Amino acid sequence: MSGHSKWSTIKHKKGAADAKRGKVFTRVLKEITVAARLGGGDVASNPRLRLAVDTAKGANMPKDNWERAIKKGTGELEGVTYEEVQYEGYGPGGAAIIIEVVTDNKNRTTPEIRSYFSKFGCEMGAMNSVAYMFAKQGQIVVDAEIPEDKVMEIALEAGADDVQDQGGAWVITTSPEAYQAVKDAVDAAKLPTIESGIIKAAGNMVHLQGPKLATFLKLVDAIEDNDDVQNVWHNAEYDEEE
Repeated sequence: MSGHSKWSTIKHKKGAADAKRGKVFTRVLKEITVAARLGGGDVASNPRLRLAVDTAKGANMPKDNWERAIKKGTGELEGVTYEEVQYEGYGPGGAAIIIEVVTDNKNRTTPEIRSYFSKFGCEMGAMNSVAYMFAKQGQIVVDAEIPEDKVMEIALEAGADDVQDQGGAWVITTSPEAYQAVKDAVDAAKLPTIESGIIKAAGNMVHLQGPKLATFLKLVDAIEDNDDVQNVWHNAEYDEEE
C-alpha cells in the first residue's frame, strides 16, 4: 500500500474532531440514547447498546452520564428525540464517503452536510450511491507489543476472520456477528486494546496524493467538526509521509 495502512486511514477518520473529549462524550451519549430507544435499556441483551457503553467506559465517561442517556432512550427520563441519517457522496479524486449522523433536526443538518461538499467542489450523492462499496466489519486493534502467535490464538479461536500487522498494531477483523465474542475473549486475556468497534470497510481503495489529497483531508475534517456527525467512512488511501 505504499507506506499506507488501513489502520492509519481509520485513525485519521476518527481524528481531529474526536480528539476533543467533549465532542467524544456528545457522540457517545447520542449513540447510547438511540441504541436504548431501538433495542431497550438492558446492556447485556442489546449488542448495540453494549458496544456504545463500552466506548463510553473507554473514554472514561462517568457512569451517571451514560446511565442517564439510557434512561432518556427508554423514556424513563425526558430527552431529545434523535433521528439517524446517512449521507453519501464522492470527494476529491473520486473517493467515496459515507457520513453517519444522529440529529434532532434533519432540516438543519442536511444543508450543512451538503454545504461541505459544495465548498470543496464536490457533490453529495443519493442514498446507496456509494454504500454498496462498503461492508460492516468488526475490528479490534491490539498493541503490537503482544506476540503475534498469542493474538492469533486468542482471536481465531474466538471466531475472528483474520489478524494483520497494520501500522504497528495488530488489527483483528471479524464478522459483525462474531465481534462481541472476539472482543470478550480479547478482554478476558487482558490484551491491551487501542480501539475496537464495528466499522464500514471499503472493498476497493482510491489512492490520493498532492492537491486532491489536501482537499480531501480538509473536507473530512470539516465534516467531522459537525456536532451531529457520528462517523465518517471513506475509501481513500494515501502515503502517511505525504
